[in-house]
Amino acid sequence: MSESWKLTLPCNRLEAEVLNGDLLEIAMLEPQPVILTEEPDESRPEHWLAHFYFEGRPPKIVISKLQKLIPSARKAKPILQQLPDEDWISMSQQGLDPVHAGRFYVHTSTNKGAVPAGTKSFLIDAGLAFGTGGHATTSACLAMLDRLAVRGERFSRIADIGTGTGLLAFAAMHLWPQARCTASDIDPMSVTVSRENATLNAVLLGRGPGELALCAASGTDHPLIQRRAPYDLLIANILAGPLIELAPGFAEIMAEGGTLILAGLLDTQRDAVIQAYAAQGLRIAEASAGEWPCLRLVKRRRYGWQRPRRASRRTSQAEGDFGTW
Repeated sequence: MSESWKLTLPCNRLEAEVLNGDLLEIAMLEPQPVILTEEPDESRPEHWLAHFYFEGRPPKIVISKLQKLIPSARKAKPILQQLPDEDWISMSQQGLDPVHAGRFYVHTSTNKGAVPAGTKSFLIDAGLAFGTGGHATTSACLAMLDRLAVRGERFSRIADIGTGTGLLAFAAMHLWPQARCTASDIDPMSVTVSRENATLNAVLLGRGPGELALCAASGTDHPLIQRRAPYDLLIANILAGPLIELAPGFAEIMAEGGTLILAGLLDTQRDAVIQAYAAQGLRIAEASAGEWPCLRLVKRRRYGWQRPRRASRRTSQAEGDFGTW
């Protein structure tokens, strides 16, 4: 078994939340870490720790890049320690709690516990792709999807852009089992992990009803995403910057009257995101409370000469611009 190492850096709550999101800078590291953040002392709410688990000792350049990503850690002394010969991924997951959001229960291999009655459970291990379901934005998306189903909403074409581990796509497919579902991520490793998670959770892969089609793509710029449009449900749990950049592209591939679920933004970024989509003909219909809100928007219906032209099949992002996600 390879050596296991843990790097610990200080951070604050906001930085911890960002680290638990999908960061391209971390996805491109070699070797790639598994990340666990914690609040060691509740009486000091701004004092958090970020633990990075590596298979093998991380080189100094990787440690330096991680410090630059965390403003609170730039002048701190990194704590690097070799771990006993144990399963390093399992060790990194020991501090994670299962997530119960709506009818969904998300757990790792090490923390399943007792699955609540009447819930749909998903096994999502922390690994080379990010997001086990513990992040507040993922939980809020799961709860939002559940509320849509409770209200009796129905969807037949679903897309999850920036899928990470595939979790939100899996949840949508459970709620609307006959839908054609597409999931993409800018990181090819995330697509590989999503495919493995689909197998673990008995999610069918393919391009027919009740099946999930996967692809690596920058935003909406992929033939598979364009061909399967228009979508009556589109989900994107990424970051505020890319969400704003992608507003024209998302609006273009959505059906009139379609539903858009957005997350990954801070409450202070909410108005800017809403305005970007209002300019594309989408109105805000619902928003969850909290520091990391989840937004539900609806694309307005147009009639007669105002109906939009066919999709141009172009992403809103400039070629080669991968944003920050």
